[in-house]
This record gives sequence, C-alpha cells and structure tokens, in this order.
Amino acid sequence: MADVALQPNRSAAQTGRKRSSLHNALKRKSTVAFLMTLPLLLLIAALVIYPAFYAVHLATLNKSMQRFIGFNNFEFLFKRETFWLVVKQSCIFAITAVIFKAVLGFIIAHFVHNIPAKGQRKWRGMLLVPWVIPPAMSTLAWLWLFDPSYSAFNYTLSFFGIGPIPWTGDAMWARFSVILVNIWVGAPFFMIMYLAALKSVPEQLYEAAAIDGANWWQRIWYVTLPMMRNIIAITTLFSLIVTFANFDIVRILTAGGPLDQTHIFATWAFRIGIEGSDIPLGASVSLFMVPILAVAAIFILRDISKRGNEA
Repeated sequence: MADVALQPNRSAAQTGRKRSSLHNALKRKSTVAFLMTLPLLLLIAALVIYPAFYAVHLATLNKSMQRFIGFNNFEFLFKRETFWLVVKQSCIFAITAVIFKAVLGFIIAHFVHNIPAKGQRKWRGMLLVPWVIPPAMSTLAWLWLFDPSYSAFNYTLSFFGIGPIPWTGDAMWARFSVILVNIWVGAPFFMIMYLAALKSVPEQLYEAAAIDGANWWQRIWYVTLPMMRNIIAITTLFSLIVTFANFDIVRILTAGGPLDQTHIFATWAFRIGIEGSDIPLGASVSLFMVPILAVAAIFILRDISKRGNEA
C-alpha cells in the first residue's frame, strides 16, 4: 500500500522537474534566439536547400528529363574544351576581382576613416552608390561607356591620340571590362565592412606602436591587419561566393562573347540550360561551382577557427 501511495507522488515530482527544466530552457537566451530564428531557418530550407537538391536531381537526367543517366552529363562536360575554358575564366574573373575589391576597399576605408566625423556620413553615402544601385541598371550605363561606336571612354582617349579600344570586341579587353565593372560594383561592400572593422581597433594600440617607433606602414602591418584578419577573411569568402555566381554583369556586357571568351559558370549554364533547352546539362555546369567554393570556404573558415582557438 505504501508503494502505491508513493507512486503518484513520484510521478508528480517528475512532472514538476520536467516543467521546471522546460521553464529554465525557455529562459535561456540561446533557446529564445533559436525559436525566434526558426521561421527564417525554415524559409532558408525551403528556398535554398530544396532547390539545391533538386538541381542535383536534374543533373542526373537526360535532356528530355525523362530518363536517369547518372553522371553522364558531367562526363560529357569534362570532354568539352569550352567547359575547361569556362572554369579557367571563372577562376580568373572571381579571384582577380576579389583581390582588387579587397585592396581598393581597404584603401578607401582608410581614406574615409581619417576624415573628420562630420564629413564621414556624406562620403560613406556617395561611395556606397555603386553597391546600392541594381547591378543590371548600372551595367547598362557601363555598356554605353564601352559601346564600339559611341564609347565615352574612346571619345576621351581620342584627345590623347589613343584608341579606339574594342572594349567588348576583343577577348582580352572584354575580360578586363567585366572585371572592371565587377570591381566598381563590389568595392563599396569591402569599404563599409573594413570601415566598421577599423573603428573597432583601439586607438591605444596605434599610440603604443607610435611610441615604439613604428612608422605608418608598420602600424598597418602589425596593428591594423592582425586586428582585421577575421573580417577580411569573412568578407573575402562572401565576396568570392557572390562573384563566382555573378550573372548580370557578364550577361549584359558581353553575353559570354566574343567566341565564349568571357563566359563564366552562371552565364554558360544559362546559355546551355535555358537558351540551349538542356536544363540537366545547365544544372551540371552550375553544380560544378560547389566543390570550388567548398574548398575555398574550408581553408578560410579553418583559418578563422584556428585564430579563434589561439585567442
């Protein structure tokens, strides 16, 4: 009888402990943050994860999307010279553009950082304009600047006896043009990220370096860059992903020409998948970006994690 009497008490105590633990879990900031971000996570899963797996599924089908062919699309791509040309051009386009955007953004961020506080807001607003304007719209303006007949650049260069330059008609100049426009569009993003990082560097570090006799370059190399390494790495990774997936600049300026010399993954996938009516093959081209970006992400994030553990 005593055991029977104690059982309700034990169950009541267990229920009370469960309620208490649930209440404590709900009071934790991490739990509340997770519950508040859960709708966004579900939205990302619906808009990103599902299309990604569906693209993998498409890449294993034939042109009519009615028969499973495995990795035949990838084998077909590996045998095409144009595919390897696109791989080479995509890497050159992304790496060159990101390096110049990072360097230019760093220089401009230092320029704005050293301006008095009253004038910084005006300069930040003006310098962010290329990044805020929709790339398709700004690229149309660049298309007019590069126009073979009415190029504003060639008109200006004619006063110095230079030109005319076939900006989009020659392979070398066409590559230069698309990289230049991408740098113009993306450099303000680096500028605003680096500017925020610069404002977080304690002034005492610069004062201590100056007392030790460090010159301007040594203060940047031994104080500024180490304090900004994480934000530089994350910004570079994000920009690398966006640049690799870029579509509108190349599509509007050159459409991959001349003779496929400026095609990158996104534009060539569009050419094959949409214009060529071979969606599975186009999906295979776009999926080839994944291993390249995954390798870059692993190296960059591992370096960030290593520095975090050291700190």
